[in-house]
Amino acid sequence: MAENKNTNQAHGSVIPWKHIIGFALSIILTLMAVWVALYSSLDYSIKVVTIFIFAFIQAALQLLMFMHMTEGRNGRIQAGHILFSAFIAIVVVLGSYWVMEIGHMNHLM
Repeated sequence: MAENKNTNQAHGSVIPWKHIIGFALSIILTLMAVWVALYSSLDYSIKVVTIFIFAFIQAALQLLMFMHMTEGRNGRIQAGHILFSAFIAIVVVLGSYWVMEIGHMNHLM
């Protein structure tokens, strides 16, 4: 720990630029998704696909910037865990979307 502190001081920077840039990019991606959802005149299916794309980009950004995915000795095991987590997240998101669409269709009938 002390060695890491000295390294930061030696470089003259104690500001976590990687985290600040990641946070700013996350806010920008969120605002872009809000704009697409509320203010764009795109077709509904295009809006959903665009928001999903923004969500996956933001998830990857947060894995790289905040979750330290690129650090560590067991990169292979870590990559396997990330891929499994991504699979679970995709199943949950697409399953939720599918259930909501089925419920919406039944409501219309």
